[in-house]
Amino acid sequence: MNTNFFHLSVELLVGFVALLIMTKVLGKTQITQITPFDFISALVLGELVGNAIYDKDIGIHYVLYAVSLWGALIYFVEMLTQKISKTRGILEGTPSIVIRNGAIDREELKKNKLDINQLQHLLRDKDVFSIREVQYAILEANGAVNVLKKSKFDQPTNQDLNVPEKPVYLPITIISDGEVMWDNVKEAGFDEKWLERQLGVHGIVKPEQVLYAEWLEGQPLFVQPFIRKN
Repeated sequence: MNTNFFHLSVELLVGFVALLIMTKVLGKTQITQITPFDFISALVLGELVGNAIYDKDIGIHYVLYAVSLWGALIYFVEMLTQKISKTRGILEGTPSIVIRNGAIDREELKKNKLDINQLQHLLRDKDVFSIREVQYAILEANGAVNVLKKSKFDQPTNQDLNVPEKPVYLPITIISDGEVMWDNVKEAGFDEKWLERQLGVHGIVKPEQVLYAEWLEGQPLFVQPFIRKN
């Protein structure tokens, strides 16, 4: 009996330390930006450790192997999405605009297996109780909805302050991780020469030097270059 307790204690301790190390290696995105894939991965990892610990025929080395292999697979996926941006949509999912210019995009809802009631629930989580207040609503890869309200419903509301209603525009990502989003550039009505001129204003020669660039109607191009650490 005492031997069983000793082995169980050792396996629990090893499993605890292994999970702790794996959490640190994988980074904070496992919690703060959890996607459906991350959620399932965490469940599977916990199940592997639990089964390994409480199965008498499985030793400590199996616990470490299970945690290490599964953690390595998750880490490989994370590195893949960081290095190759084209894999992000497949492995992490992509945001979807479910409300565009104040109108619900039914096709996007159907594509994301979302109905009107579920959309209203997600909006209420953002303290939005009427769809008429929303100019844009974006369904993120982790299932949350972020909302850009119409100008007259901003807090404090422009309507309360008798401020004339102004058009609301959605910011457009132009460059992400050094890669130009050409579809977004065309959607904004611009071309390669425009982008070159805009980057030149910031003293930037190549898009690869830019971490993030965003365009908003009526505003200059926002550019954040890569910051090199000494």
